[in-house]
Amino acid sequence: MTGWMKPKHQRLVLIVIALASLVGAGLLAAWALRNQASYFFVPTQMVTAPPAPGQAVRLGGMVQKGSIKTMPDGVTITFLVGDGENTVPVRFSGIVPDLFVEGSGVVAEGRLDPSGTFVADNLLAKHDENYVPRELKDMTDRQKAQIVAETEVGK
Repeated sequence: MTGWMKPKHQRLVLIVIALASLVGAGLLAAWALRNQASYFFVPTQMVTAPPAPGQAVRLGGMVQKGSIKTMPDGVTITFLVGDGENTVPVRFSGIVPDLFVEGSGVVAEGRLDPSGTFVADNLLAKHDENYVPRELKDMTDRQKAQIVAETEVGK
């Protein structure tokens, strides 16, 4: 029974089966991840071409000064994210990152509700290239260098 197909044809069949398996695995992975993809929007894009309500997306921009408000429950905050042209209202319940302040960059992961408010599940605060930890903010350059040197010696 093993003699019914030449070795050359056996190899060809194996290659075709392997390629079909790879294509099938790729299509299956793409199909499985289609709902997990999180598109990135800036406020202008969110206003001009909003995603479907309930679709998981990321909203990035700057937290508008004077816009952070804490709700009576003490856990929920609302604020505005802008890009210089448009702003989007955001609501978040949870622990806010330490770097989250007015005027700083933020990426909010969540969904747009039917009223046009972005309901964030997660906040990622961004800092600029001049970021200095709070602990080092009031130190001189010499004191900072000394702390870094002490840390290196302790390793």
